[in-house]
Amino acid sequence: MPERLEYEMKLHLVIRLSTGFLCLSLLACQQQNNSEPQQTVALPPADEVILRPESPKRQYVEEAVVEPVQRPLMDSVTGKITYDEIRTARVSSPIAGRVIGDIAPLGASVRKGDTLAVLDSPDLGEAQSAYAGAMADLNLAERNFQRLQELYDNGIAPRKEHEQAEDNLARTRSEAERARLKLANLGARPGRMDNRFSLHAPIPGAVTERAINPGMEVRPDLAAPLFVISDLRQLWVQMDIFEKDIGLIHAGTKILLKVPAYPNENFTATVSYISQVVDETSRTVKVRCILPNPDGRLLPSMFAAIEVQSDPGDLAIVVPLTSLFTENESDWVYVNIGDYHYRQRPVKVGLRLKDRAVILEGLKPGEHFVVHGALLLRTEQDTVHQTGESHP
Repeated sequence: MPERLEYEMKLHLVIRLSTGFLCLSLLACQQQNNSEPQQTVALPPADEVILRPESPKRQYVEEAVVEPVQRPLMDSVTGKITYDEIRTARVSSPIAGRVIGDIAPLGASVRKGDTLAVLDSPDLGEAQSAYAGAMADLNLAERNFQRLQELYDNGIAPRKEHEQAEDNLARTRSEAERARLKLANLGARPGRMDNRFSLHAPIPGAVTERAINPGMEVRPDLAAPLFVISDLRQLWVQMDIFEKDIGLIHAGTKILLKVPAYPNENFTATVSYISQVVDETSRTVKVRCILPNPDGRLLPSMFAAIEVQSDPGDLAIVVPLTSLFTENESDWVYVNIGDYHYRQRPVKVGLRLKDRAVILEGLKPGEHFVVHGALLLRTEQDTVHQTGESHP
């Protein structure tokens, strides 16, 4: 019995010592935790979001500066660059013949009157012979009339012969003039009998098309012209404008063109003619524009994306549609208020086009707004305010 009492006393002492050590350990840990300052993170306002410096999301956010530009009037349309027909000539042969000698090559620059090709033409020989014969008959008729005129004045020749000589002179003079005009229309000079017909350039320009080869037989009724000569320093742009938009343009309106050959450049043309007829099938109106081309880089038959512009003084703020997002039936953008600190801002949208929109209210010139990455920022904003912490 004394041994059992001694054992219980020792066990009770061990339990008390263990409890004391545990309490001291807990107290030490509590004091250590209380000695470390607690860090608190202040969340941005509900309409703002901040990307931390280490956030990889920064590389997906693209910004731009708000700058007023000429107000767009309608969606861009597709047009086609063509010859300026006022500065273009399609040259055919007015006479049949066979091609001999040199031919003006494609791309050659020619002046008015330069020889494009030479033909051996029997028809020209006949015309030259007819002219020579008509001139001989005219000379004979003039001499006969002069002789009879003297006899008639002296009372020797009867009046009837004098009148016949006068009538014959008039007929031969008319025939000689007809033969001369035929040669003139062919572009041939009188007095030559070599059957050589020279095809001349009617205007200055470049040979842009050629449908003639050495030895070829040509006729006036060929469907295709033998040469196309055009001054490519000025071209036309043809486009179709929808009936609903035709009231937005007028003669003198400026348009901007982009062509696939020069994707980073804009070219300017001016509306010169608006058709007076609406196409009943497409409900479009044909519009023609004058396009300066001093360096010759633009070529006929090129396709172009065309933007019709307002007057130079009519400016507006235009943003890409990727910068807008819709929430609660309103349009919003993100504006950078400093070092990847973005604020959600409502905007009023006017004309909405295929890839951009005109902003009437909400943005000011000089501000930085998000062009790409608005939805990423919206997701980040929701995540921060739902969880209370930002995720990189």
